[in-house]
Amino acid sequence: MASSRTSSTQATKTKTPDDLVAPVVKKPHIYYGSLEEKERERLAKGESGILGKEGLKAGIEAGNINITSGEVFEIEEHISERQAEVLAEFERRKRARQINVSTDDSEVKACLRALGEPITLFGEGPAERRERLRNILSVVGTDALKKTKKDDEKSKKSKEEYQQTWYHEGPNSLKVARLWIANYSLPRAMKRLEEARLHKEIPETTRTSQMQELHKSLRSLNNFCSQIGDDRPISYCHFSPNSKMLATACWSGLCKLWSVPDCNLLHTLRGHNTNVGAIVFHPKSTVSLDQKDVNLASCAADGSVKLWSLDSDEPVADIEGHTVRVARVMWHPSGRFLGTTCYDRSWRLWDLEAQEEILHQEGHSMGVYDIAFHQDGSLAGTGGLDAFGRVWDLRTGRCIMFLEGHLKEIYGIHFSPNGYHIATGSGDNTCKVWDLRQRRCVYTIPAHQNLVTGVKFEPIHGNFLLTGAYDNTAKIWTHPGWSPLKTLAGHEGKVMGLDISSDGQLIATCSYDRTFKLWMAE
Repeated sequence: MASSRTSSTQATKTKTPDDLVAPVVKKPHIYYGSLEEKERERLAKGESGILGKEGLKAGIEAGNINITSGEVFEIEEHISERQAEVLAEFERRKRARQINVSTDDSEVKACLRALGEPITLFGEGPAERRERLRNILSVVGTDALKKTKKDDEKSKKSKEEYQQTWYHEGPNSLKVARLWIANYSLPRAMKRLEEARLHKEIPETTRTSQMQELHKSLRSLNNFCSQIGDDRPISYCHFSPNSKMLATACWSGLCKLWSVPDCNLLHTLRGHNTNVGAIVFHPKSTVSLDQKDVNLASCAADGSVKLWSLDSDEPVADIEGHTVRVARVMWHPSGRFLGTTCYDRSWRLWDLEAQEEILHQEGHSMGVYDIAFHQDGSLAGTGGLDAFGRVWDLRTGRCIMFLEGHLKEIYGIHFSPNGYHIATGSGDNTCKVWDLRQRRCVYTIPAHQNLVTGVKFEPIHGNFLLTGAYDNTAKIWTHPGWSPLKTLAGHEGKVMGLDISSDGQLIATCSYDRTFKLWMAE
């Protein structure tokens, strides 16, 4: 009974949710349409608003309350512009779907490059790249790509036309000279080949022992004479054919002749007014040539080329025609022709018997620095500041070999007595050896730590190669093999010129330190 009472009292105390009184929600008034008319009516009746008439007027005057006077916002124009943009986008997408784009990714990249667009974007794959090209073509049109292709074809054609070899009629004296060179070089080539055959018949063991003896003597090379040659740097040195004289060229404008091996001054040749680039002996000088005849030739930075005899300190003749710097001068093996290299991108061949210029040869894109003639007299090699070398056939005038591979200017070029090797020295610190038979570079010697100024093969058999450089040293390399044999160190400045005597016993080097040195095996 007690439990039933307590439960009934609890039931009376608790109320159901339906018995709870919900709070009254005040419904907001919703006005349809503009309140402008209502406000005007209220103001006309004189009713005061929240702030009153005066407050309302002050708000209108302050610009805080704006009651319009017939101004309209043209929604239709903006809607039409937006619709036009959407329609244009739909049309563009429609055009894009109709454009055929290659599935080859390399072609897609080529098309993008032709249109001047980046060929790839970060994180972009081939599919995205194709889609980007399609979108670009839908905007600019497919004709733009056709136009760029046509322009490329035109430019290629113009380049091909520009690179074509062209010929012009030469003087009769050039034809006569070429025939003369052919008749001169062919017997010499036959003689050289016969000597090569005879040398090949020597037993291998004998040849090896001779080479080992030569290498041993070269390793024992020492400086036995050092002479201050001038007040300015000495730029070039050259042995006479009988190896009893050395000619030096200097930046002071003077050329000097020294006795060998005691290095006494014999003659001072005065005639140049600026830096002398080179001085070279005639191939028959001191052997069969009279002292009164032309025995030497020199060139200078002002474009002057002078010819000298051995019995006078003044030039015998001047060769006129160059207007800019002449870097090097070299005699043809016959002694009849003289080659000069010039900074006007050309080299020239002069016939001293006819006393005229017979060849003005272009072909380099920058100044021509060095020139060398083949031992037979049939070929000429030129090295240019454009980092390329060229080998020219003097009998036909054609460029028979293009020496491409150096990274910087070529400052030295020389033919080996074996008739088929060419060495070039460059500003990229290397010396390259080229094979005329294979028409390619067969070896690259990492020769020096600075630019290579000159290269010379041993003049009898070409058994070694001499290089000089701006790292103050000259180096001797084996041939074949091209391994280092000896480093001639001793100059305090850049080695600017070098030469090997015709008997192969002496080496001369000249330097920026105003000295020249003679090197001989012990």
